[in-house]
Amino acid sequence: MSPWLQAYLTPSKQAVQFAVKATLAMLLALYVALWCDLERPYWALISAAFLQIRPMSGMVVEKGLSQIVGTVIGCAAGIAIMALFVQAPVPALVVLTLWIMLCTYGSSLLRNNASYGCIMGAVTAMLIVVIGASQPSGIFGIAVARLSELALGALCATLVSSLLWPIKVRDHLGQQADAVVNQAFQHAARRLTDSSDLGELQSTLTGSLEPLTQLEIDSQAARYEGPEGAGRIRASHVLTRHTLRLMATLHALQQLLHHYGDRLDPTIHELADEIAEGFRLSAEASGVGQAHRRLHDLRHRILECPDENASALQLRVIIGLREALGHALVMLDARDAISRPGRKRLRGVALAWHRDHLAAGLNAVRAGLIFATLASFWMATAWNNGQVAMLLGTLFSAFFASRDNPVMICMMFAKGMLAAIPSAFLFGHVLLSQASGFPMLAMIFLPPLFLGLLGAANPRLMGYCLAFTIGNILLTMPGNGMDFSFDSFINRAIAVMIGLAAVVTGFRLIPGFGPTLRKKRLVGAIVRDLRHLPNRPIHEAETRFIGGMADRLLHLAKHDDMLPEDQRHLFTLGLTGLDIGYACLQLRRRLDDLPGTELRRAQRGFFAALARAYAASARGHASDEVRRAGDALIETLHDQPSLSERRRTLLAGLVERLDLSLQRQAERARTSRMPSRAAQAGPA
Repeated sequence: MSPWLQAYLTPSKQAVQFAVKATLAMLLALYVALWCDLERPYWALISAAFLQIRPMSGMVVEKGLSQIVGTVIGCAAGIAIMALFVQAPVPALVVLTLWIMLCTYGSSLLRNNASYGCIMGAVTAMLIVVIGASQPSGIFGIAVARLSELALGALCATLVSSLLWPIKVRDHLGQQADAVVNQAFQHAARRLTDSSDLGELQSTLTGSLEPLTQLEIDSQAARYEGPEGAGRIRASHVLTRHTLRLMATLHALQQLLHHYGDRLDPTIHELADEIAEGFRLSAEASGVGQAHRRLHDLRHRILECPDENASALQLRVIIGLREALGHALVMLDARDAISRPGRKRLRGVALAWHRDHLAAGLNAVRAGLIFATLASFWMATAWNNGQVAMLLGTLFSAFFASRDNPVMICMMFAKGMLAAIPSAFLFGHVLLSQASGFPMLAMIFLPPLFLGLLGAANPRLMGYCLAFTIGNILLTMPGNGMDFSFDSFINRAIAVMIGLAAVVTGFRLIPGFGPTLRKKRLVGAIVRDLRHLPNRPIHEAETRFIGGMADRLLHLAKHDDMLPEDQRHLFTLGLTGLDIGYACLQLRRRLDDLPGTELRRAQRGFFAALARAYAASARGHASDEVRRAGDALIETLHDQPSLSERRRTLLAGLVERLDLSLQRQAERARTSRMPSRAAQAGPA
């Protein structure tokens, strides 16, 4: 069935509840705004609509606070700009452009609702400067009015979200955690059976990482749902950390099972197959307890597996299987703690995120150019409705900048706004002009908003339907002194389309970085983190590396999907980087407490060699530097009497495995380039 038919003919219960809640929040905001005789009540409606996009109670509170803080900062910035340049409009607009660029830059670097707060800081400052240009004596009043309208919308959205069909963040986090654990366990089952289906491996990995990164962001809103919120946040951090550790361990295990399987005892293969089946069944289990018991029994079996006379290779596989099951059990504990944080006390710290300052700078430049173009047009024409175009240009150039395909999203919003023009004309002008009193206004004005919100509950239709809803509000501009003239309506409609056209043109003329450059920057970020691993305390180093790698793996997997089948290597490139980083952290845990200046120097040299070899492997170049630096490190360990011979053998095996892994990665990268070079060369 078409998503449009499904959304409107057979809507789900959740979609109807979402539309009703958002419509009631806007109704309440409009009534209070009209009763208080606020200057622009439609801002309260837009505020309430945006806050209801993700209607979980804690998220509404968090987003509302971010919106109010961003609005206060934007008010202060706007007042400061007008205080300095009240008689100089051009310098005022130049400084305002720089402020919008700064806010867009900050929004591009942040991951939670603070990003939305940055956007509101840019929009609020723009409104104060632009509206205040015609009434400079009332700047403070304009700032108070904007803050009042937006705060009213946030308050109404929070009240309705808490009282009517409340959705708790804890339930939302539990669903995300289930997706993370189940997909990770499916990935583990495929890895341990040595699956050669790269597509399946990649889909289960991204199927776990996508909700995992969203879980890290959304978990911060749990603090607004009572004292147990802090425990849920810590559990989310633990789940993220151990999921990525599991991915690194599984990548290393598959390499050993695939490339050295003939040198392993048949019982090891049988044990790996049994553990793979345990992971698969645990992913399909109905509860955490059943999965925990199954994996705990398997770990007990692997702990009883004799390893005294095992070869170094077999010993490394056994230890890897133990580690994988250990991480899986901690993941299940973290999943349980997200739902019931009082039963388990887990320790976890917030992870760092991958931040691309160059991409954020490009987004800021684009937003500045879009606003400067619209502001120049406004000044040249002295068009009153030019502020509507500038509003949309400022809002959407920052709001869409961090999306994967901003041009497509802009076109969706443009179509939704176009559909809103006849709707707003019929309901907001022809019919509403005949109404008297608030009940009639609500009965005529709110039905198209409800229909738009009903469709917006479907993620595939959200771009069209949310734009339709906002378009109806902006084109109608409900208030106590409404202007129902046809020319004012057409002016607003033209301003809306000019603003959207400027945003689409900006994203087309200044697109984001291409996949080649983004891949280089992602690899460069991994290399920098690998180089810095020995320079920070181990917990801080792990927090920075593990947190950033979740994002980078997702980006590399998405870039891989764009390549032809025979050129895909970025997925394994990201996993190789994760494996190397995790191995370096393991080495630090075992060697940092040992004495000796020579050991410290050899350890740092080995880490630096790994970083350089990883960068070379991404370009398709193999290097023997890791083997030489690893041999030097092993040599210094002979002077450590506290280190057993068994441990030295394991470390030597780790060095050999990392070196071979980088050699194979270089070969994969080199092979993936051959088809493209052959295609460029053409027929002989």
